[in-house]
Amino acid sequence: MTAGSKGIALVTGAAQGIGRAIALRLASDGFHVAVNDISSKQSLLDDVAQVANDKGSKTLSISADVGDEGQVQGMINNVVNKLGGLDVMIANAGIATFSPMTTSSTNHFDSTFRINVRGTYLCYKYAALQMIEQNRGGRIIGASSVAGKRGFVGLGAYSATKFAIHGLTQTAALELGRHGITVNSYAPGIISTPIWKSVFNPEVPVTMQEYFKEHIKDAPVGYTGQPADVASIVSYLASKEAHFVTGQSFSVDGGMALN
Repeated sequence: MTAGSKGIALVTGAAQGIGRAIALRLASDGFHVAVNDISSKQSLLDDVAQVANDKGSKTLSISADVGDEGQVQGMINNVVNKLGGLDVMIANAGIATFSPMTTSSTNHFDSTFRINVRGTYLCYKYAALQMIEQNRGGRIIGASSVAGKRGFVGLGAYSATKFAIHGLTQTAALELGRHGITVNSYAPGIISTPIWKSVFNPEVPVTMQEYFKEHIKDAPVGYTGQPADVASIVSYLASKEAHFVTGQSFSVDGGMALN
């Protein structure tokens, strides 16, 4: 941990949406922040790093594919070498497409699992190894979803990945607690992000679009959330105050899935 900061955080999938909001919130909280996304989003990612830097955070912008083991290892080594360690890992990167199970392809299924599950597993694993070596504890936080607590029409592959992250998080919490590392996940509902807006692409059936509109109306709060709503939960989970919270999945969904 570098002097004058709360620690060093790495946020994957940080070029836009929830990842961007989390990175900027952690920078405001006093963390030095490394941000990651795929190379095609480098300009967006650099913008996030600049805004975080303007908040007083030491920053690092890293393009890497979280589904590639070597790239994940290299990404974490880069953070450690440039910023001085790793205290908070936010495994936020993920993809989603909307397609009924009977018309979706196995390529779609496999690619969703590669990023959402394999990517989260690799980030958890190599962040944990680094934190254990540092011997100062840490926070590992993953992106689940309301679709990781209940199924939704057209989200078979995505929902399956988010249920998997829920289980992976619980297992990691059990294994890493003795090292002072907590492991939790956040489970957003319908949040105003590029993924949510993609529901209304022309290739998505109108019946499916109407299905999700009805879910917004039926939620207790009756409106769509914002990325900052998720970032506020992550801010707490990354803090020292959350030392006694682990293995949990925190819903940020306006009441779509009641525990």
